[in-house]
Amino acid sequence: MFIKFQSFDAKIAKKLLITNMQLAITALGNYQIKFIAEILPAVRDCKCNVLEIRSSRLAQSTAVYLLISGNWNQIAKFESTLDIIQRRLDIKIHTLRPEQKDKPKECIPYSLETISLDRDNVTESITTFLFDREIDIEEITGSCYQAPYIQTSVFSTKFIVLIPPHVHLLSLREEFMDFCDHLNIDAILEPIKR
Repeated sequence: MFIKFQSFDAKIAKKLLITNMQLAITALGNYQIKFIAEILPAVRDCKCNVLEIRSSRLAQSTAVYLLISGNWNQIAKFESTLDIIQRRLDIKIHTLRPEQKDKPKECIPYSLETISLDRDNVTESITTFLFDREIDIEEITGSCYQAPYIQTSVFSTKFIVLIPPHVHLLSLREEFMDFCDHLNIDAILEPIKR
């Protein structure tokens, strides 16, 4: 029995070292733990670059979202460093290597803001409305607060959506406003001006 080994191609190995990869990271920890001050120096020390960063306080927790880039060796080193940080600080870290993006679709970015009484299914209803019409959601932010002058909780959301060119904008706007009237939601849908 003969076993054939493929020869090692130094050109392929060099290309792997040069090719940039991305790593998406979510980290969740106690608000008192300043773990972002541990993660950012680790990004630098592993010679990776921060492409995007977001941080939010959720009750007594902090959530951090990062997208970093580097070659495969730098990303692997950074993942090992994250494991050490996670164990040492007792925080939760999840990583994902995003797939390469296809060519971006031609879409129109819109801002969608809503205010309604605090009901469990409002955000779910809006996202279902959008997904049923093949409208991508880029970002959602929302919060519940006590409305001034009344003793009622109100939920406010802001969406950034990408409307594909095949969707007729006037029809969509009318359909969405009817949908909001039916659920007693106050909404604004307008293009993002840059």
